[in-house]
Amino acid sequence: MPYRAIYGWVFVMNSKPQLSSAPPRGMRDFYPEDMILRNRVFDAWKTAARQFGFQEYDACVVESLDVLIRKGGEEIVRQIYAFQDKSGRDLALRPEMTPTLARMIAARQNALSFPVKWFAIAQCFRYERMTRGRKREHYQWNLDIIGEPDVSAEAEVIGAAVHALGLLGLTPQDYQVRFSSRALLADLLEALHIPAERHAAVFLALDKLGKLDEPAIRDMLADAGLDAHVRDRLFEIMTLKTLPDTLAILDRKTPAYTAAERLLDLLANGPAAEAVAFDISVVRGLSYYTGIVFEAFDRAGQFRAIFGGGRYDNLLADTGGRPASGVGLGFGDVVVSEILADKRPSAADPSGPDLHIGFMDEAQCACAMRIAAAHRADGATVDLALHPEKAKAFFSRAQKNAALEALYIGPDDLAADTARVKNMRTREERILPL
Repeated sequence: MPYRAIYGWVFVMNSKPQLSSAPPRGMRDFYPEDMILRNRVFDAWKTAARQFGFQEYDACVVESLDVLIRKGGEEIVRQIYAFQDKSGRDLALRPEMTPTLARMIAARQNALSFPVKWFAIAQCFRYERMTRGRKREHYQWNLDIIGEPDVSAEAEVIGAAVHALGLLGLTPQDYQVRFSSRALLADLLEALHIPAERHAAVFLALDKLGKLDEPAIRDMLADAGLDAHVRDRLFEIMTLKTLPDTLAILDRKTPAYTAAERLLDLLANGPAAEAVAFDISVVRGLSYYTGIVFEAFDRAGQFRAIFGGGRYDNLLADTGGRPASGVGLGFGDVVVSEILADKRPSAADPSGPDLHIGFMDEAQCACAMRIAAAHRADGATVDLALHPEKAKAFFSRAQKNAALEALYIGPDDLAADTARVKNMRTREERILPL
């Protein structure tokens, strides 16, 4: 039968249009079995945040476009879902949480007690090319500390993220956190006599290391005004893997060097001690970072960054508030979910109800409902059958739904005022008075 495809609809000639069952490109549906892993990740995030003293907040998923442009520049419009509402207001689906956080802090800056430690699990949207580990929609765990100038804030944020990975069953053998400092890299650029007004363009080019080939990056550096000799020296600097290596170029410990050195000392006393390493090539492309920046990657190098973040000391003032230091982290759900899926987490993860209750005919329905109500009142999760069914079908459904225990009531059970509760894992049975 002939057909036509127009704007995602499939039109079969002389028939009604058929809508595709797939979600929009880059978006995701979560079926009940998918929610098991998603909830596992969310639970680890929330547990780690609360154990580290962060308070939860949230905000509307639609943000003013002006707030996003102030932080990301006009070019951000090409990377996000931007639109006008019916009153002509310029809005967008939030691509990240940091601008919204800055707006919220600025709105109540006089009433808040600093430093504040806030976290959110935000659904974010970006209209960009998709690769493995990158969707156009994702959930992101945001941790931010506002109002603390010391690098203890960076240590706390990184420590919380590493703790969350531990709750998910990952160890430093699975990932590494690499950190650098935009301020320290600026010191190195000055040592090469690269003027400050060119630093932003140089940072943007260096952030493409590993994403573009070397000639393309050299072209970007040439466009930033760097001659061939300086470009060569810059590529040499970007191979430095220890903090003391930078002293050969600086000749002294700058404040940025001292801050990075202190961060290493602080992290040595926490959960990130075995996971963190200095790497000057970590730049982070966002222009608002001013100091320490960091990213975590899987050791096998199969995925994009697991999480990343850094210090942003000017963002609050840029969004209308008074100047205040800030440190933030974004930890997306896509990459870590793929890593966990590759590791094949145990199928025994609790996902089904505590008790599955069924009955043979309508005469046992009221009894089944009373038992379900009593167990639910005690805090148990109970899946109650909605109609009579045969025992074989009932136990098959209880097994499929991963119930811990199953209780099936028939006429004989009602007459005896007792029933057998079967453990679906061990197949052992216990007697329950009805």
